[in-house]
Amino acid sequence: MLLARLGRMTMDMKVLKCGNCEELKLGVHGLTLGLAVVCGVYNAAAWLARREPHLAVNTVLYSALIIFEQRHVAHHMAELRRPRLTAVPAEPSEREAARSGVAA
Repeated sequence: MLLARLGRMTMDMKVLKCGNCEELKLGVHGLTLGLAVVCGVYNAAAWLARREPHLAVNTVLYSALIIFEQRHVAHHMAELRRPRLTAVPAEPSEREAARSGVAA
């Protein structure tokens, strides 16, 4: 990262790494997506009623933001559904416990 090489960003923040705090990231992008939809619909309706050029520009910009945020939401949902590769120690089976003399 350019900032890290310049010595500007020296903190290692867990939230910035992929796979961490995905619920929080999904919530932030989901909220942003919802707000962009509301603003886009409002600007489209206002443009249809008043035909002011800035409302058309706003509608296009909010449409682009909706697409952008939808991709982020999909990414974070996929990350939450991805199986984790964490090693969970398995309990010994009854046969293995009997062999080693450990009571099950």
